[in-house]
Amino acid sequence: MGSRSNGNGPLAGVRVVDLTAMVMGPYCTQIMADMGAEVIKVEPPGGDDTRYISVGPEPSMSGVFVNVNRGKRSVVLDLRSEAGAAVLRALVETADVFIHSMRAEAITRLGFSYADVAAINPGIVYTNCYGYGRRGPDRDLPAYDDTIQAECGLPGVQEQLTGEASYVGTIIADKVTGLTALYATMMALFHRERSLEGQEVEVAMFETMASFMLVEHANGAMFDPPLGPAVYPRTVAPNRRPYRTSDGYIAALIYNDKQWSAFIDAVQPAWASDLYATLEQRARRIDTVYALVAETLKERTTEEWLKLFRELEIPAAPLGAPADLFDNPHLNAAEFFETVDSPHGPVRFPGVPTWFSRTPGRVAGPAPQLGADTADVLDELGLAVEANPVRRPM
Repeated sequence: MGSRSNGNGPLAGVRVVDLTAMVMGPYCTQIMADMGAEVIKVEPPGGDDTRYISVGPEPSMSGVFVNVNRGKRSVVLDLRSEAGAAVLRALVETADVFIHSMRAEAITRLGFSYADVAAINPGIVYTNCYGYGRRGPDRDLPAYDDTIQAECGLPGVQEQLTGEASYVGTIIADKVTGLTALYATMMALFHRERSLEGQEVEVAMFETMASFMLVEHANGAMFDPPLGPAVYPRTVAPNRRPYRTSDGYIAALIYNDKQWSAFIDAVQPAWASDLYATLEQRARRIDTVYALVAETLKERTTEEWLKLFRELEIPAAPLGAPADLFDNPHLNAAEFFETVDSPHGPVRFPGVPTWFSRTPGRVAGPAPQLGADTADVLDELGLAVEANPVRRPM
């Protein structure tokens, strides 16, 4: 069958039927496409809502959509019709992975639960992307990044840090869950390679972000009895912020004892004391340490501190913005960005962040216009185009 996949990538030859929308699921399958999988994005007649949420060269090709759906094929199916459902069943027969982000009741009502899909293709890896896992009482609740951030504690942590509850300035729950769905699906594919067994996988935003937040914040609350609150003090210290310099800001973390000793010896601040000599001592007084370093860093320019910190091998960086990444010397030297031709002109994509010596990934291609591949995919399946009578939206 036809494919737009990267034939050299580690997932070359894998076919993914993708019923996800917005960012969580599409980010997962975008990485699969960049790694060589053929990803067939099944959209309703109106298309994925993400097509319309930000600026783009045309109303249905927003920048967010274009980035997380690059290299995929778009097939428009009305799954509420028997004709559309029949096409999807034919696709399932050819697939290695089936992934969706509908609520359990909705996908079951359409006739594409795991039991339905496995009856057609027993070896398939079937990945559910949910807001809340099906084993809990909130399983049927809708969920978005903001609500999951709130429930898993991110705004509360921000409040401890800044004095005001706020969301993180990126859709972190969507993206972390998308990455989790990717590794879970890959593990299931690995198992299938060894056992020939397909299986069902479930990835839920809330459970994923609860796990993510508790990596460090579980802390003393993990023990029975608890040895302290569920918080990692360093990350919520009020003085943990970029440091002001004499002409701007710098991010730096003088963390371990080697780095601390090198900093004290080079700078010789008046406040240097045995109270802060070891990591354990500094950890107990972390907010005071941040405040003392902050006062010291006001004395020199950002460039002067960067030069010194790099000589001392202390992690430090100037403050940047997302737009600065497009001109970042390191990223450009590493050829991180890939320019891809599209019907609307060249698109400069952020590239694949991983490297493989034998099976390199690459940006799989431009994002598809809505339904652009419907006729070709139906023809590859041996079905008449008239078998899927849906009207393209105006």
